[in-house]
Amino acid sequence: MEFPFDINQLFSERVSVLDHTLVAGRKSAGRPDLQAHIATVIDELGRASAKAQQLTAPITSASKLQSQKHQLYLLKDGESNGGRGAVMGFLKVGYKKLFLLDQQGAHVEAEPLCVLDFYIAENLQRHGYGLELFDFMLQHKNLEPVLMAYDRPSPKFLSFLAKHYCLKQSIPQVNNFVVFDGFFLNRSVGQLRKVPLKKPDGEIKPYSLMEREVVRQEQRTLPWPFAPPHSPLRSVSSQYSQSLSVGSSPSRAPRAALASAPGGSRDQSPQSPHLDRCRARRTSQQGLVARCSLYSRHMDSSAVGLLDRHLPGPIHSHCLRCQQQRMMQPAFRPP
Repeated sequence: MEFPFDINQLFSERVSVLDHTLVAGRKSAGRPDLQAHIATVIDELGRASAKAQQLTAPITSASKLQSQKHQLYLLKDGESNGGRGAVMGFLKVGYKKLFLLDQQGAHVEAEPLCVLDFYIAENLQRHGYGLELFDFMLQHKNLEPVLMAYDRPSPKFLSFLAKHYCLKQSIPQVNNFVVFDGFFLNRSVGQLRKVPLKKPDGEIKPYSLMEREVVRQEQRTLPWPFAPPHSPLRSVSSQYSQSLSVGSSPSRAPRAALASAPGGSRDQSPQSPHLDRCRARRTSQQGLVARCSLYSRHMDSSAVGLLDRHLPGPIHSHCLRCQQQRMMQPAFRPP
């Protein structure tokens, strides 16, 4: 692949290694014009690779290389194009965290070096240039090809691996990556980690499913004393306050009563007897609440009478005295 600028000025070596800095050597360091030419070369190679693999969009570009921790190996021919050089192909690799299946079908978490894109110009294929570029990468990484993962390899690339590296038997995966036999056998325990199985759902604590539904029903109503004094919610709750415990709010009514209220929803299901038993068991555990601790400023006369209706004699007289004393005290005003 030829370009209108000097390739030998951009890439001094036959195989250059590029990363996110887009610097191929000392000549291109600190030279925005040379880095712009390098970005043009990478973009053109990415488009040619996508066209050869019949992809809808390139997976290799200068902007993607700058934003990811990948490496790109670029092979050139310095004598072509009248001594200005030409690019023959590239190979892009990078580490990926993958969830793979081993031979037994168990999920294994690994982070191998992956081949992400591989391209040699069509007129230069079957001349050994791809093998030269791939061997250079293996020596640079000091790695065996069986220990690598391959992202969506094309049929040509699979035949290339089978011919030169005897990688024929692959392990089926649920993603687009391909690994071969020996990938899991030749790795240390530290490089692979089995994904633990999902624990079965146990008992829901502190509430059961039915008791949790009771809590959600109570939370849907507007908490007292923020409900309006003459709202439909307040009037309905006053009718059914006798079925609630002492520690519950007067505005919390059964779901069936709220559904029959003027503002209630019509598609609400009737109250289940099991829900009533769960509500009674839950509220009975809360214990009695001393009525003298209520803030009487937010209470009206009807609410006071409603709350004190079921209290026993000594507690009723004591709490009623506390309520009257609080109501008679003037509000505090700063001097």
